[in-house]
Amino acid sequence: MTRQGDYSSLAADGASPAQQDDIAALAKGGRTNVFGFLLRLAARLPFLFIAGRWYGADALGRFAYAVLVVEFVAQLATLGLKRGLAGALAQTERPHSHVVTDAMLVTLIASLIGSAVLVAFPQAMFPNSGINGLDRLLALIVIAVAGSDVALAACAYRFDIGATVRARSVIEPWAISIGAFGFAYYSLRDGLILSYVLSMVSALIASIIPMTRHYGIPYGWRPDFGRLWRLTRRNLPLAAADGVEWGSRRLDMAILGLFVSPAVVGIYYVAQQVASLPQKLKTSFDPILGPVITRNLAEGNLTAIAKQVSQVGFWIIAAQAGIALALGIPGEAVMGLVGPHFVGGTGALAFLLLAEVVAATAVVSESALVYIARHRNLMISLLMIGLQAGLSFALILIARDMGLKPEAIAAAPALALSIALGISALVKARLLSHLLGAKVNAWRWPLLSASGVACVVGAAFVALPPSLEWVELVFGVFTILGVYGFVIWRWGFGAEDRALFRKQKAAA
Repeated sequence: MTRQGDYSSLAADGASPAQQDDIAALAKGGRTNVFGFLLRLAARLPFLFIAGRWYGADALGRFAYAVLVVEFVAQLATLGLKRGLAGALAQTERPHSHVVTDAMLVTLIASLIGSAVLVAFPQAMFPNSGINGLDRLLALIVIAVAGSDVALAACAYRFDIGATVRARSVIEPWAISIGAFGFAYYSLRDGLILSYVLSMVSALIASIIPMTRHYGIPYGWRPDFGRLWRLTRRNLPLAAADGVEWGSRRLDMAILGLFVSPAVVGIYYVAQQVASLPQKLKTSFDPILGPVITRNLAEGNLTAIAKQVSQVGFWIIAAQAGIALALGIPGEAVMGLVGPHFVGGTGALAFLLLAEVVAATAVVSESALVYIARHRNLMISLLMIGLQAGLSFALILIARDMGLKPEAIAAAPALALSIALGISALVKARLLSHLLGAKVNAWRWPLLSASGVACVVGAAFVALPPSLEWVELVFGVFTILGVYGFVIWRWGFGAEDRALFRKQKAAA
């Protein structure tokens, strides 16, 4: 087998100091992301266990749908600034603290509008249950969710991914887990929603503090609504693309809710939460890739962009494939940890994990397309979500006609998502390659051999008797990751890839 490192090391030798600094910055973000994933996994599983065992699938389904709507509105309220802020900061001579303040104010205004709509129409959050108590005020948390996202994007522009890890992988998941435990003694109906509010407010505070440390107080700043409108208008295509991309990860559950009970939605939500744990690995690369790509665009260095997109794409695919195998092979044991009745969601979990892997190329390609072909990127995203919706309805109806159980039907929209994201990844990578005049390819053959070895090892753990299921969870997950990681490290990683695991000083 030819080692990839033989080629990557040659590329590394010919790289300019600026390109080496870019790789160092991207690698530093990658290391932090992997560490953040492990922290998020350790914190999210207690929440799913408490929610599944104590609150039950019905309460979890009600909570899941409400959060889906709230976070969709929050995604729109960021107005694309999670990625667009990097471009705004890179292309201005104004004080960066003023630009960040503009972004936060625009986000606040959009969040207030979105919150007002949900307060006026709370049925959008709770379509299958009554509105009681303070349910409609859940809409106000849109302000915290959107504000935190933009604040963390500002931190990431300064290559501070640690702020994202602390807010999203430590404070947010642990706050919701602790809140779910405590509020269970207050109300099994509202405890999950209250714990979500607690976690989002905590994450907002944890985001604002480092943002203020990086940019300081915006002395001399004055609001200019013309300037705010220009910032909004410039980011509208990106906001639409973000909304489509985010919506594609929630459309499956929204469509599924039209055909099955809230309990099945709750089971699907658990599968979605487990599968989305590694999603932060790729989404938090966006603010790091942003300034690197915009600088290379300004210098006309298109080949460097193709190389960096391919590099980061491989890192993400390699990490997510390992995580998908480690969580998917012992999928029944993972879902059963939340509760016995959640095991039926194992099929959905497998397809959702696959979707995260195939989406990696699309996401990193989009990181460049939003700057050089944002309208074409948007059109591809819209076609993708249309394809996903059509496939979801078709596969669900086919599954119903086959007489499958509701839990099995839940795998249909997950399969549709995987297919649509795979097609989107191919199209966006081809478009970016054409525009850059350089090959964009995150795939390497050692991914296949590493996955094969991991499957063989995983099959041995799955074959253990049910009484030893704890061995499958405690030792199987980490053994699968271990053998997969060894093969990838030995035959898949080159010199620049190994920068991911070395301490390097990025450019100031």
